[in-house]
Amino acid sequence: MADGASRTSPNIVITGTPGTGKSTHAQLLANESPIPLRHINVGDLVKEKGLHDGFDEEWQSYSVDEDKLLDELEPLTAEGGIILDWHTCDAFPERWVDLVVVLRCDHTKLWDRLEKRGYPLKKIQENNEAEIMNVVIDEARSSYAEEIVVELQSEGMEDLEGNVARIVQWIQAWQNDRGTTG
Repeated sequence: MADGASRTSPNIVITGTPGTGKSTHAQLLANESPIPLRHINVGDLVKEKGLHDGFDEEWQSYSVDEDKLLDELEPLTAEGGIILDWHTCDAFPERWVDLVVVLRCDHTKLWDRLEKRGYPLKKIQENNEAEIMNVVIDEARSSYAEEIVVELQSEGMEDLEGNVARIVQWIQAWQNDRGTTG
């Protein structure tokens, strides 16, 4: 199995509470990256490939089968050049991941974003509580080496553009460290 030392392109996880801008960041990064990166929206992949145990009506989401998901993703991550976009990160083995970006958003802005998506009140409340209680950043910090976890604010276009530029710089440094620029 390949690890970060043998890949020629990094694997990046963009995570955060729902509504923090993961998919927007991941897509812009895929477009702006100096090397080809494939954006995988994990939630969409779960639906498309049936990597779940059914739909949870109460939470309006699929119950992910993590074993099926990891089996699907493993060959892709071995090649490198993947952006994994999901609201959680601790399911991904540390050997797959070169950078974990945790997006953060003020809970009042997050509430508004989730309301605009039409989320049920209970789901909005749970996600806001998760953001306030640092659930995703704590999960990232307990699952990966400190030096690969980056926490970034995501409250508007200025943050989005600055964050993507920062990740592009990280990609360039990652390539330089490995002599893989081209």
